[in-house]
Amino acid sequence: MNTPTSPPGRLARLAAWAQRRHWLALGLWLAVLAAITATSQVVGADYHDDHSLPGTESQRVIETFEEHAPAQRGETVQVVLAHDQGVAAQRDRVEALLAEVSRLPDVAGVQSPFTTPGAVSPDGTIAYATVALDPDTPAENVRTLIDTGQSAQQDGLRVALGGDPVREAEEGGGGAAEGAGILAALVILVFMFGSLLAAAVPIVTAVLAVGSTIGAIALVSWLVDMPSYAPPLMMLVGIGVGIDYALLIFSRYRSELLAGRDREQAARVALDTAGRSVLFAGCTVIIALLGLLALGLGSLRGVAFAVALTVLVTMAASVTLLPALLTVFGRRIERRIRSRASRRVHGQRWRALAGAVQRRPVASLVVPVALLGALSLPALDMRLGFADAGTEAEGSTTRQAYDLLAEGFGPGVNGPLIVVSEGDSGSLRQAVEATPGVASATPPQPLSGGVSTMLVFPDSAPQDAATHELVERLRTEVLPDVAERTGATYLVGGSVAAADDFASEVSERLPLFILVVVGLSALLLAAVFRSLLIPLKAAVLNLLSIGASLGVVTLVFGQGLFGAQEGPIEAFVPVMIFAIVFGLSMDYEVFLVARMHEEWRRTRDAAHAVREGLAGTGGVITAAAAIMIVVFGAFVLSPDRMLQQFGLGLAVAVLLDAFVIRCLIVPAVMRLFGERAWWLPRGLDRALPNVRLERDERVGVSS
Repeated sequence: MNTPTSPPGRLARLAAWAQRRHWLALGLWLAVLAAITATSQVVGADYHDDHSLPGTESQRVIETFEEHAPAQRGETVQVVLAHDQGVAAQRDRVEALLAEVSRLPDVAGVQSPFTTPGAVSPDGTIAYATVALDPDTPAENVRTLIDTGQSAQQDGLRVALGGDPVREAEEGGGGAAEGAGILAALVILVFMFGSLLAAAVPIVTAVLAVGSTIGAIALVSWLVDMPSYAPPLMMLVGIGVGIDYALLIFSRYRSELLAGRDREQAARVALDTAGRSVLFAGCTVIIALLGLLALGLGSLRGVAFAVALTVLVTMAASVTLLPALLTVFGRRIERRIRSRASRRVHGQRWRALAGAVQRRPVASLVVPVALLGALSLPALDMRLGFADAGTEAEGSTTRQAYDLLAEGFGPGVNGPLIVVSEGDSGSLRQAVEATPGVASATPPQPLSGGVSTMLVFPDSAPQDAATHELVERLRTEVLPDVAERTGATYLVGGSVAAADDFASEVSERLPLFILVVVGLSALLLAAVFRSLLIPLKAAVLNLLSIGASLGVVTLVFGQGLFGAQEGPIEAFVPVMIFAIVFGLSMDYEVFLVARMHEEWRRTRDAAHAVREGLAGTGGVITAAAAIMIVVFGAFVLSPDRMLQQFGLGLAVAVLLDAFVIRCLIVPAVMRLFGERAWWLPRGLDRALPNVRLERDERVGVSS
């Protein structure tokens, strides 16, 4: 076949190279995966949860301890002991256990409950020993400590261990969540393509990309502060996005085959059209993630970098590894695709849906928007916090320790507030203990340089709203009054205070973050589609889907819907969901509107462009969304509450975006816009660069 052609684009040339050198491309990816994995296994990782909040009161408390009590820089573990007949009757066994613990690696000291005031409950049935650890104690040594403690459980003596080191040592990644998500995605793809081999191509592409990134993240953690939850989170996003990107390109490849092109031509056209959309959408995800840097929060910088790197690698795999796989398995895949060509009725169904929406655009717009608005309302009452042992699974040793301590000493013992005084502390304890919401307070303990510290135990659990109200009361009412009388300086810290400070800092910086992400994304869309209304529409609808997803997360995890444990939402989950969802929403926006733009440029018929755009992309968008939903939703099965919140929030956002916004709201809005959808002021048209996602149908396919 000889047809006039326009010069092939860079992606078409890249696809041609990957086709000619398919074994080399596959070999390079496998070599990179093997090299990075082997190196990361040898070097290890240096994950570090940086929750520092420069300038906040809780951070100043931490810095005060580092300056005046450097010996207390290591973390502590509580060994909680319980016996129905009284712990004192088991003293010999307890002392033997603590002696064994003191000889373990990285144990700096052990305080026995029998020599520590207040370490035995009033009824004598529960007690706790405090184990001081050296700074940066490795997780394997903490697990040895857990095993040693639990080995003493016999003859009615219960032993549980609590503290942040124990929680971190117990926590895993997504568990079986990744495997469950991939299996569900494979099932959907098999139904979609009718071929296990064709279904496996997008999954192999995603798995190789994510596998390479896992090792890279471990190596980068030595150079960049990377949180411990970065690997499971990047796998959650990487698997979903990797399959999504590969599927979008593979779907265009299938369409080109059915349009009469040979395998080589189909792959090049797919890369030069859908591949461009994938790269553009991936760049918007990366921009959204890097927008987190505008928040200036150490705990988010590392995870933003990790997920952005994951998206970058999946983009690279989609445009290099995928063409090579299509060349290796192309003949068998093509036979299966052509054998199912007679079943191609989906385009007509989507065309009919678009026609129905266009006949009643106002109703198709108002009803879904009202639904999304209603789902967004609970997000207004979202309460942020940090997870503690009270949100762990009931079978974990940290949850058992948490419950025993609350039973024996009151709920506030699990989340004491730390009050630091610089100057006079003589009247501090009396004023604090008289504060509503305070159960008790320890006497001020001197550190150095006129600085002292005391622990304040609330009469409510750390996750209760009353505890957060107590922090506010101490900071704004009680301590300022004492400071005015004494001239001293008082600071309130601790985990609850840190959560409040984090929420406050995020709230203050959120407008800048939204402005950066939404503004840059809107400019990119305006440059691509030469339109003013389309980027404005995309920004508003993306914000609406994010609000609805956060509302659902609040209903489930904040208010205990469907039997979930009620509690605060992890403080950094909303901004991470915003960044990831805003970027992912652009995937479907770009893929759908790019097809509409192709038809608009070809026919100049706005209504026809909407119908054909939805007909050409509706099936693959919903299939890709279904895959991302099951991948993200599988993380609700994770034992980690944070991953559960991420999984639910991302799954709901994709569900609403693909099935409500792209299938109903966007066609309705585009019908109401009409030709105005493709209007751009002349001044802005001249100022913006000319970025094209679609090329001429005859691109680079001569033979």
